[in-house]
Amino acid sequence: MRSVFLAVESPEQYNSIQGRGDLSPFDRESLRRHSPDAHWLMLDSRGRARGRCSLWWSHVPLYPRHRLGVIGHFAVDSRETASALLSHACRQLADRGCTLAVGPMDGSTWRSYRFVTQRGSAPPFFLEPNHPPEWPEHFTQFGFTPLAQYISNLNHDLNQEDRRGRECETRFHEMGVHIRLIDLERFEDELRSIYAIAARSFTHNFLSTPISEREFVECHLPLKPYIRPELVMFAERENRAVGFVFTIPDWLQAERRVEIDTVIIKTLAVLPGRAYAGLGSRLVCRNQTMARELGYRHAIHALMHTANCSGAISRRYGNTMRRYTLFARVLR
Repeated sequence: MRSVFLAVESPEQYNSIQGRGDLSPFDRESLRRHSPDAHWLMLDSRGRARGRCSLWWSHVPLYPRHRLGVIGHFAVDSRETASALLSHACRQLADRGCTLAVGPMDGSTWRSYRFVTQRGSAPPFFLEPNHPPEWPEHFTQFGFTPLAQYISNLNHDLNQEDRRGRECETRFHEMGVHIRLIDLERFEDELRSIYAIAARSFTHNFLSTPISEREFVECHLPLKPYIRPELVMFAERENRAVGFVFTIPDWLQAERRVEIDTVIIKTLAVLPGRAYAGLGSRLVCRNQTMARELGYRHAIHALMHTANCSGAISRRYGNTMRRYTLFARVLR
């Protein structure tokens, strides 16, 4: 197959290209928001787009003994396209001095990244990564290997209570820590409070890089119609947020025309420091109790790095329902 690689520099240029319908949906404004160093479309002899990806090499995570290059916004229509596109992407990154290609990642772990690699029998849930099942195989067939593993766990029994969460209740009460619900009338301000906690809590997460408060708020504003305020909780001390749990109903159940009986614990974060040890357990315990009182029967603890403390909390409640992988390939 004869192919041409076209460098796309703006959403307007992307809009002008014909024949993009064979690829999965793509928010072309991401080319502005995510600021990739390059975005490539792979076109066939008729000018139809058969693959795409963005590359980052200027502002990327640090990694021992390597200079990373990141591949994201990935989509292809076939194995042959994937091989050609990944070959082109890796050459581009190597020419910029990168020694390790990482993907899929849309430039940052704050955005979409990783592939579903063990789907299990449970259906997809709201806000979960979704892609054709063969895409991870395209990466491995081109020499990529797992760099990091992630899981989602399913709690089938919201009557469970984590003893540690209950034991911490008295201590946090004595510290003046109380839990409140999100105020949707002040949603943008509440998102800024969430950002302030997450930005500090996630600093040492694997491959973490900062994003701006503005991008974080803009990314989360579209979620407002889907939020039940009883399920998003802040822990506060002296009128300052020190932790939060962001939980949302599984709206994909409604698309499948079944009862929405499941919530998704999307994000859990607590300010670093020994003073707040156990607060994550307390928030999850309180959150799942609230979900049960609202009539939900299951909780998904979503998209956790296997080494993170959130995984340790989750294992007290449920079992793994899905696995995800971030891949890497040595370039030099």
